[in-house]
Amino acid sequence: MSEAPMPVPASAVSDASAPPGPLAEFWGSFSANRGAVLGLVVVVAVLAMAAFAPWIAPHPPDLTNNAVFLRPPAWSEGGSWSYLLGTDAIGRDILSRLIWGGRLSLTIGIAVVALSIVTGITLGMVAGFARGATEIAIMRAMDIILTLPSLLLAIVIVAILGPGLMNAMLAVSVVVLPHYVRITRAAVIAETAKDYVTAARLTGAGLARLMFVEVLPNCAAPLIVQASLGVSTAILDAAALGFLGLGAQPPAPEWGTMLADAREFVLRAWWVVTFPGVMILVTVLAFNLLGDGLRDALDPKLRR
Repeated sequence: MSEAPMPVPASAVSDASAPPGPLAEFWGSFSANRGAVLGLVVVVAVLAMAAFAPWIAPHPPDLTNNAVFLRPPAWSEGGSWSYLLGTDAIGRDILSRLIWGGRLSLTIGIAVVALSIVTGITLGMVAGFARGATEIAIMRAMDIILTLPSLLLAIVIVAILGPGLMNAMLAVSVVVLPHYVRITRAAVIAETAKDYVTAARLTGAGLARLMFVEVLPNCAAPLIVQASLGVSTAILDAAALGFLGLGAQPPAPEWGTMLADAREFVLRAWWVVTFPGVMILVTVLAFNLLGDGLRDALDPKLRR
């Protein structure tokens, strides 16, 4: 006589049929994009390299050695394993400067995005809620900024304020600001037409609550995507200003400044130009891949 089958608990049936949570759904969509996962891995690696720079850099970034001017990488003839990626024209270790430069470049990118996103959200919310003449004034100002070449505008701002890291960060913040203002304004206009905002107004919600409690959280997805892409833009623009001598000033180990210092040695010491350029390329590409993955995972229309 066969045994009666064991009853299946109702909780197990409900757990099996329950849809995945928002976080699990987001990660499932994000992890399906191999490029986005690769970008995330590289970004985390660069962040870890920057955070632990004092412990993993083999030499101080500004330490010079008269005996090893333009020493090639360790695997080349005449190289030394004490200077894995070689040295520059005054005997500084390139690997150490790249590691410390990652800290400086990421700080620039994150600070620029933080300043731009706070200012952009504020202006975009004001334009989206105020409408009328206020909206026209804000958006026409953003349109004027967008019509100017971004690097040229940054150069003009730094030329007015004076060369320096802080002024370069401010200039890049102004250049990328219109993107956050336009995204926030468009999201606010779309959200204020929905029923939950109307219901909040009918319950007596004030303007501050409507802006920052009801509407702003629902505008976060496009802003997160733009922020991840904005870090790469900020790093690239800051490196360009550093290359032109308008950003971080020597002896700061910033990647663009390293490229500027190595211009005259490009034909006889390829490593002093190649490695900073590769770091800029890899980091910017990683943030772009990460931003594309976040866009696909946060937008229901683009989920796979």
